[in-house]
Amino acid sequence: MYKVGRCLLGDRLIKSGMTQSMLAFRTNIPKSQISEYVNNKHIMSLETAKIISAALNCGIDELYEWISVEDAHNR
Repeated sequence: MYKVGRCLLGDRLIKSGMTQSMLAFRTNIPKSQISEYVNNKHIMSLETAKIISAALNCGIDELYEWISVEDAHNR
């Protein structure tokens, strides 16, 4: 089992050369909402993750760090 860790959207944006504003325009998701994901203030829904991953040409699982629940208990 896994739990969601840190959002990697900021890293993905840098890798793609895209800004938050460009992603907002491309996905029709408000820039303020994208900023909240980048700053780990909210976790995106599965639908939003799918839309963003398609715009960034990456997998949904590449938008977050994934922490094994077993690993979390061993720390």
